[in-house]
Amino acid sequence: MTAARTGSVTPDLTIGVVGPHDLVERVMLMGHGPTPVPSRLVAAAYRDEQEAADKVVRLGSGVDVCLFASPVPYDFARKAGVLTMPATYVPLNGAALQGALLRASLDERFDPSRVSIDVLGRAEVEEAYSEISLGTEQVHLREEAAGPGTLAAFHERLWRRGATTVAMTCVHATAERMEMAGVPTIRVRPTGAAIRSSLQTAALLGAHHRLEESQLVVVLVDVPTLRETPRRVTPRYWRDELKLALHRVLLQEAHRMNASVWPVDDHSYLVIATRGSVTASTEGFRTPPFVERVREELGLAIEVGIGMGRTAHEAENHARAALARSQSSQRAQGFALDRDGRALVPAPRTPPRTQPQVKPKGLEILARLADKLGDQEQPLIVDAENAGKMLGVTPRTARRLLRTLVEEGLAWPLPPNRTPQPGRPRQLYRLIVEKLGPAAKTS
Repeated sequence: MTAARTGSVTPDLTIGVVGPHDLVERVMLMGHGPTPVPSRLVAAAYRDEQEAADKVVRLGSGVDVCLFASPVPYDFARKAGVLTMPATYVPLNGAALQGALLRASLDERFDPSRVSIDVLGRAEVEEAYSEISLGTEQVHLREEAAGPGTLAAFHERLWRRGATTVAMTCVHATAERMEMAGVPTIRVRPTGAAIRSSLQTAALLGAHHRLEESQLVVVLVDVPTLRETPRRVTPRYWRDELKLALHRVLLQEAHRMNASVWPVDDHSYLVIATRGSVTASTEGFRTPPFVERVREELGLAIEVGIGMGRTAHEAENHARAALARSQSSQRAQGFALDRDGRALVPAPRTPPRTQPQVKPKGLEILARLADKLGDQEQPLIVDAENAGKMLGVTPRTARRLLRTLVEEGLAWPLPPNRTPQPGRPRQLYRLIVEKLGPAAKTS
């Protein structure tokens, strides 16, 4: 069930209203009354409060915020762990409880000072009673939320003992059970003012969440293998081929995030996205974006820094700070910084670095492959299958060893060899045997 004002443009913000049928209907009507809330309301009514979690799941990503008709369904949904969006509820303390006490005082059968009340806290009850100059010595409370049957048993036991004259419940299903058992019952219902205030609060929560999700995020992607150093000078052709292949992969991943990609220099890229899209692609900033796809497709290890800010300049500065921290520190650091420059999620701990061996492992692998291939005038090019046969290992192990060569600057991954045959395209690697000469002299 949905509702929108007739003859007006439906607002972009959507509020899911969860509660019993009568209260949901009341909230829906007040949401489009004389002072309408600038939101689209979606009804999710239930017969039993324990259905609240299922109703929230059914609403799913179709709503920006959930408004519960009372604290009870909110508590059930929260404990079930289904609240993935902002949520609030219509309070039942204060004027709502005083309204129930007024109805009790107008009925000669009931004594407002001898009642049982569920869900509400003791401080809330004592405050409401003190404002009408009544004591709470004979008021029995069950503050913890529970199932309708448990609450009904609490009220019925007290009434049958003569300890109370009426039961006041905040739970719709509990009221139905007690009425069927013949227990005098008054439901604590929210006031119109509380409903209007809660609708405004829900709209503000949803709008704030929208603004947060659309916050600008800058992602910096750095490729250590592409950095030129005095000890790592590679042919321009191979660098250009690798940059094109990497740019293509980044563009494909950025398209899924509704993001844009620009090369910054010879070894880094800038990605502009929103917090919502980055959150979805990083499992809530638990895993850095692009890393696995680039490693899988090109055999490259990349470094990522994510920054947010009040301006694009501030977000980029935070992204550079996050990247620098992950590059320079051996301690666990977050790869993403919020707009205040604080790490969002700690990065996994990195293993301690071992002392370098006399002869690096990568050079040993490169020397063995070069020896098997022999002297050739053309550049030495291999794939995982051929390298595995030459090294006496499985193609999977050979693929890992070739990636090690890439990370150490001893090989260059070439663009995947696309062929008409089905299956995964061959990933070729160019061995930089030029590194063997200087390395052999220093070993």
